[in-house]
Amino acid sequence: MAASVLFAGLTTLDLVQSVERMPSPDEKVTALGQAISAGGPATNAAVTFSFLGGSATLLSAVGAHPLAEVITADLAEHAVRLVDLTPGARDAPAMSTIMVTRGTGDRAVVSVNAARHDLGPPPGLSELISGSRAVHVDGHHPRVARAAARLARDLGRLTVLDGGSWKPGTAELLPHIDVAVVSADFRPPGAETPEATLAFLRASGVRWAAVTRGPGPVLWQGPGEARPLPVPAVDPVDTLGAGDVFHGALTFALPPVVTDLTEDAFAGALGFAASVAAASCGSFGTRSWMRAPPGSDRG
Repeated sequence: MAASVLFAGLTTLDLVQSVERMPSPDEKVTALGQAISAGGPATNAAVTFSFLGGSATLLSAVGAHPLAEVITADLAEHAVRLVDLTPGARDAPAMSTIMVTRGTGDRAVVSVNAARHDLGPPPGLSELISGSRAVHVDGHHPRVARAAARLARDLGRLTVLDGGSWKPGTAELLPHIDVAVVSADFRPPGAETPEATLAFLRASGVRWAAVTRGPGPVLWQGPGEARPLPVPAVDPVDTLGAGDVFHGALTFALPPVVTDLTEDAFAGALGFAASVAAASCGSFGTRSWMRAPPGSDRG
């Protein structure tokens, strides 16, 4: 039976355009390619986890607007079960407009994220978590994230945080997190370096932590000293969603219970996640890497 994980966090509708270069003010450019799909850290992580062979449930806000049908169709295509926090909402789902520069893979993103919602945990959360071996949160919808992580801890489930940036409510979330992998843009108060970020996470109760640094080595720490983990070199076509893919692969590779985590197991899971994330940078969009060999530019 496939491992089951609950992913709680942000869902957006992503419209991605591939461009030769970023336009100047008042300039119109013709896109080289386009893609549309569900997006958001927890969402892309859930899709990746499912692609790798896991059973993913996504707890997020999508709603009943016609544009939400694009999101639900994408999730269904990738075998991700959706538990919608706002099933009757008629307003448009959160949307992200993204431009990706061909040749470098750099991207520019505009999104409202979860700013329009202040949602609490849904009925049946305990049943969702008891049926999962782990809970992955991205810090969006903070009251939902805290409730899910706290309950997961109570039920003896592994808890994983994707820390893309420091958000309101992150400090209250960290004591309930077993594994935190954060980006270089995640800056806790007073932490100006990756080493200081790791120290902050450890002091907040996180036993296993890492900071990703794009093409640079991942800096990670368990019970021992912090150490670097090299990542595969890539010639990127599109870096959009690479961190989300990293988290889906990491959650897939982690041991099913936190007591089975060792430094070797954590480093191995990080290495596996880095290799999958690197593969995702080889083609345009957040889905095409799943059906195209690395290096095929569909933008």
